[in-house]
Amino acid sequence: MTKHFTSFAIDNIAFYKQQMLSWGNRFNICCLLDNHNYHLQHGSVECVLAAGSLKSIQLNAGNAFSSLKSFAQENNDWLFGHFSYGLKNEVENLSTVKEDHVQFPDLFFFVPETIILLDEKSVSISSEKFSAQEIFDQLQSTKQFDSAAKNPVTFQQRFSHDEYIQTINKLKAHILKGDCYEINFCQEFFADNISIDPELTYHSLSAVSPNPFAAYYKLDDKFLLCASPERYLKKENQQLISQPIKGTWQRNHESEAGDESYKQALYNSQKDRAENVMVVDLVRNDLSKICEEGTVKVDELFGIYTFPQVHQMISTISGTMRSDLHWVDAIKATFPMGSMTGAPKKRVMELIDQYEKTNRGIYSGAVGYVKPNGDFDFNVVIRSLMYNESNRYLSYQVGGGITFYSDPELEYEECLLKAQGIKRLF
Repeated sequence: MTKHFTSFAIDNIAFYKQQMLSWGNRFNICCLLDNHNYHLQHGSVECVLAAGSLKSIQLNAGNAFSSLKSFAQENNDWLFGHFSYGLKNEVENLSTVKEDHVQFPDLFFFVPETIILLDEKSVSISSEKFSAQEIFDQLQSTKQFDSAAKNPVTFQQRFSHDEYIQTINKLKAHILKGDCYEINFCQEFFADNISIDPELTYHSLSAVSPNPFAAYYKLDDKFLLCASPERYLKKENQQLISQPIKGTWQRNHESEAGDESYKQALYNSQKDRAENVMVVDLVRNDLSKICEEGTVKVDELFGIYTFPQVHQMISTISGTMRSDLHWVDAIKATFPMGSMTGAPKKRVMELIDQYEKTNRGIYSGAVGYVKPNGDFDFNVVIRSLMYNESNRYLSYQVGGGITFYSDPELEYEECLLKAQGIKRLF
């Protein structure tokens, strides 16, 4: 369905981002996606809010992808929502018995009542329930939030330091046996009986760690506060673009020359290159299942990109999707993303179930939007807080790619490095 958008000129994008979220957060369901003004290759929408639900679909693994395809065909409209990691049980006929305390469903998509698009010069509004002028007036008059004092939270770890080291050594033994080449292994940090203000916490996270695939996602009493730097998959016309991250290095904020040397160290790191190229090969293989023969190519290998907390190694792979396929087929063929699993994908997902202590849930899944023409853009859910307001459970997870060359102590330190942005909030 073609939406009619009414545009209004603005002169302060930061103010309107804040107002959009405050307005959308009044609804039981809302999704704010923000690229924080990063001008990356294959850029995304600057900022978009979807609020309220006209229709929705919620499913767990089983026949989720085919049901989503039917839902999308019946509702030729904008869709916003998520894929949780648990859908791997449908893709590869696996199972997960570990408890998920945050409790996002495996799949949820909704047709929004209201969509607000924002760029540097204008805000564009389309709504089934309100007039565009009414919403714009409310955005201008909504009271700005005041930054709250830090809410002290003590996180517990699912793995002790020693348990983590022992587990990495066990995974390296699997690699030595030939079970797999690389495995993305994650650990959870959590807090029970905790209450936070999700909106304020998201603003604080965005201030500390503004990243190009950030999201504030509210599904009733469940919240995802996401500061992701990673794109999972984008479709533009028939072109598919995937940009996996593998390779992380700390920043040097004291010296520009020192920071540049860290970037070079990441670029020259054989361990990080080995991780990255394995994932690139996996993505190429996934895309080849759904793309025209001969069109899958690596547009950029070992690109180094700088973010507030870390330098990252990002590669870009693209291909032309076959015209006989639906956009949902592209997700099913490539999910879960290789950067959060490893290679070969099915075996490493079995090992993840065996050795990780937590059901990943929405973590290492994807959040994003689909346009009426089937174009879409989805992130990778990393560097994120997950919060269940009803059971007062707050969680974040971090992980890294384990190869034969991995040093367990350095892998542990990399996990802590990736969690820096979140830890600074509390």
